[in-house]
Amino acid sequence: MASEVLEFIETWGLKPDGALTTTHSSWVLPVRRNGAPAVLKVARIPDERRGYELMRWWNGDGAAKVLAFDDKALLLERAFGVRDLADMARSGHDGEACRILCQTAARLHTARREPTPDLNPLDVWFQPLFDIAGQHADLAKAAVTARRLLSEPRCVTALHGDLHHENVLDFGERGWLAIDPHGLLGERAFDFANIFTNPDLSDPSRPVGVLPGRLQSRLEIVAETAQVEPVRMLEWIVAWTGLSAAWFIGDGDDKSAEIDLAINGIASALLGL
Repeated sequence: MASEVLEFIETWGLKPDGALTTTHSSWVLPVRRNGAPAVLKVARIPDERRGYELMRWWNGDGAAKVLAFDDKALLLERAFGVRDLADMARSGHDGEACRILCQTAARLHTARREPTPDLNPLDVWFQPLFDIAGQHADLAKAAVTARRLLSEPRCVTALHGDLHHENVLDFGERGWLAIDPHGLLGERAFDFANIFTNPDLSDPSRPVGVLPGRLQSRLEIVAETAQVEPVRMLEWIVAWTGLSAAWFIGDGDDKSAEIDLAINGIASALLGL
C-alpha cells in the first residue's frame, strides 16, 4: 500500500475495510474509524486538492460529508444506498436520473456565507481544447463556442465540474449526494453539460446519451428542472464535448472521443452550426 495512504491511516486512526483503488488522480480506500464506515481519498495530483477544498466548503449539503480534512486527503462518509443513477438511466428511467442530477446541482450551487475557496477558473480548464483545436476540424467549432461563452459568463458560481451519474450516489436517508468534484469556478450552466455524455463514457457498450432523440428529451428536462435557457445549454454542450474529446484524443482514447463528438454533432445541428 502506498506510503501516502498509510500516513493517513495512522494519523486518523483508520482501519482498512476493503480493497484500495488507484486512479490517475487519487488513491481511494474503504475504511472504518471508531467502527463507523468511511472512505479515505488521498490525492496523487495537485488538481485534486481544489476538489477537496470544495467538498469541505459544501459541508455535507448536497455532497458527501467530510469527516476529516488535509490538503492532501479527505475522509468522507460512505454511501450504502442500493440505487444507482447509471443503472436507472439504462433501464428506462433516464428522465428521473436527469432530474436527480439537476436537483443535486441546485443544492451545490446554493449561495453560502463562507468565502468561496480557491477554485480553477473555467477559462483555464478549457485550455486543452484551445491548444489542439487548430489541429482537429471537429474541435474548431467547439473552441469558438467555448471562447464566446467564457468571455460573457452568466451566474458565476462554484462548480462541481464532473457532475454525472457515477459521481452522485445514494446515501440512504441523506439522499443523493455528490462526490469527486474538480473544483471549478464559472457559469452555472456548465455543470449540467456532463449529464448529456453519460453514462455512455463509463460504458460505451450500453449507450444512452447517443440514442436518437435522447439529447432532446434530456434538454427539455434540464431546461425545466435547472432553469437553464435551452440554447445556452446546447452551446455549453458543444463547448464541453469539445473539451472532453480533446482530453481523450490526447490520451489516445478514440472510442470515448467518438461519443463526445457524436453528442457534439447533435447539439451543433440543433443550434444550426
